[in-house]
Amino acid sequence: MFNLKTISLLPIHGTSPLSVFFSTHSSSREHAGHKLNSSCHSGMRRCVKEGYAYSLGNKNLSIKSPDGSNSGEEFSGNSYNKSIQYCCKLGDIDKAMALLAQMQALGFHPSSISYASLIEALASVGRTLEADAIFQEMVCFGFNPKLRFYNILLRGFLKKGLLGLGSRLLVVMEDMGICRNQETYEILLDYHVNAGRLDDTWLIINEMRSKGFQLNSFVYGKVIGLYRDNGMWKKAVGIVEEIREMGLSLDRQIYNSIIDTFGKYGELVEALEVFEKMQQESIRPDIVTWNSLIRWHCKAGDVAKALELFTQMQEQGFYPDPKIFITIISCLGELGKWDVIKKNFENMKDRGHGKIGAIYAILVDIYGQYGRFRDPEECIAALKLEGLQPSGSMFCILANAYAQQGLCEQTVKVLQLMEPEGIEPNLVMLNVLINAFGVAGKYKEALSVYHLMKDIGISPDLVTYSTLMKAFIRAKKFHKVPEIYKQMESSGCTPDRKARQILQSALVVLEQRRCKQRLDIFVFHLLFCFVT
Repeated sequence: MFNLKTISLLPIHGTSPLSVFFSTHSSSREHAGHKLNSSCHSGMRRCVKEGYAYSLGNKNLSIKSPDGSNSGEEFSGNSYNKSIQYCCKLGDIDKAMALLAQMQALGFHPSSISYASLIEALASVGRTLEADAIFQEMVCFGFNPKLRFYNILLRGFLKKGLLGLGSRLLVVMEDMGICRNQETYEILLDYHVNAGRLDDTWLIINEMRSKGFQLNSFVYGKVIGLYRDNGMWKKAVGIVEEIREMGLSLDRQIYNSIIDTFGKYGELVEALEVFEKMQQESIRPDIVTWNSLIRWHCKAGDVAKALELFTQMQEQGFYPDPKIFITIISCLGELGKWDVIKKNFENMKDRGHGKIGAIYAILVDIYGQYGRFRDPEECIAALKLEGLQPSGSMFCILANAYAQQGLCEQTVKVLQLMEPEGIEPNLVMLNVLINAFGVAGKYKEALSVYHLMKDIGISPDLVTYSTLMKAFIRAKKFHKVPEIYKQMESSGCTPDRKARQILQSALVVLEQRRCKQRLDIFVFHLLFCFVT
């Protein structure tokens, strides 16, 4: 059995200053700030000193003015603030955090704008616990965080599956007298729909209506997705008429939801018709549109049409999404069409997509017969040589590629390699790990990851439960499937059609086994009576 403790989850296991904040009833900001001052400071200092000691010791952190020139003068607090904001804008978060440590060591404090830049930059790359620490330090120093800060943290928590922290943050907002806005509700709606939490989704929608918030295209798009995932695709399409009756125009968000709904249920002709109508109404398809059409044509086995759409997407100037490569390569690889894969790779390079082509080439090698990139460290090194900075999304893509092949050790290694890059494991990545163990028939390890998720405060979603049930099906542990299904329902996740089909398959096998047992007992008694 793999030792899951080798996956570094220390940032998640560590006590978040936000949890201290939540444990204090916020009757007044001054009381909360007093209670938090020492813990916030120590948490933040530890985060900066330990997490960024390597950066301070190994990076060239000679201080430059925002235009990039060396001033040769001692920086003031204002200069530090400008440089921190500039680094955050460029995406150089490590440099920004190192500058924060320097300015605090000199006795300066960041401005509210610098705090906002740091929190947003950290949350955008999944470093939510660091964003949380900075948020708490901001409160400790007497700043009054606006709703925007709470929304940034909420989105970060929910994106990582930290539903408990997100819920507590909402309680703090209420205690502070900060009312939710449209963005807050849309963040919650997005999470609950993606997690398959049907009842919670309708609670949010009804609360929005009762408080007079507009149900815009984003909300309707999520409602369509909700019906789609629960097998009510005709009702999902019927939402379109409701939108038109309300006088709302169909935008890209709605069209994408409709196309994805038709695609998921194999109605590809209708999906393409909606795609054409969308363009006729001068609504330009985006990367989400193309990915949906390509994915569902691959799923239906129409690889030729999928490749045609893939080519059209690039001809219209879209930068290919690496996530769709796995689906394309899987389909072509199963058919043994490695020459077609190579041709598409060359075409991408000819169009100037060299960097994205590097990811494509590595995925081909992971799936292909050459086995050149069986070592994840070689993958990451090759990407860096191409000038690509590894991101959370990139790690997830590579981990998923290994997982699809059942290469458990490599999948675990990818997640381990995230730590030096400052990227924390999240719900999606742990779901990928469960899938890797499931494909390899290692159901005990898959179950261990599931328990680990709950232990560290990450709330399993619909994908988690469905993937775990599939792992038990592959391992022929059919009796475990109904148990996981019940846990899914009790957690608030509404089973979709796929989950119900997995359960039904397990129940059929269990019933067949019971019938066989009864038959064996009957035959035994019959033989016993005959003998006696």
